[in-house]
Amino acid sequence: MPTLPTSGVPRIPAVCAAAIVLGLALGTGLAGCAYEYDDGFATATEPTAAPTFTDAALTPDPRLNQPVSGAELDAWATEALPDTGEQVFHTNYGVLAAGEDHEENTASLPAGSYALTLACRSPRRVSFSISHGDIELVDLNLRCGTSRVNVVYLPDGVVLQIKVEARRGANFAYRVGRI
Repeated sequence: MPTLPTSGVPRIPAVCAAAIVLGLALGTGLAGCAYEYDDGFATATEPTAAPTFTDAALTPDPRLNQPVSGAELDAWATEALPDTGEQVFHTNYGVLAAGEDHEENTASLPAGSYALTLACRSPRRVSFSISHGDIELVDLNLRCGTSRVNVVYLPDGVVLQIKVEARRGANFAYRVGRI
């Protein structure tokens, strides 16, 4: 069998040669591709689309943020603090006059994770502050019409101090439930 003379040129294995050919083919095939995206600006060759109109969003009824009393207050509190199946240790709701505040303490709580659920009804924000001793757990100016849940872990025997303040007339509701 004849042998090929070896010169100073290194031999390339067939697998490497196939990989190089494949790479060159892909490279030249993809060289013509360009990434295009819609930047929101129409070009001179693009036809401009006619504007589409949708129904305007209805503004919420401003009466929904007005404080209520009596049976309406009870119904709102039930809706704002729905039953979640958690073990409730403390809950309250009520009415605040403009510039008034409400303060109270919970009973001594067992150790565990708690959900502190806060809600209000007013044309303005209502301030909620929940602490134990010198430790402030919640300091929140809540936009009314929404509720807020803060999750905290409490050691055994903690008594929470809850304070609610309103600059304008408001309804408030809160619940301390064990998760």
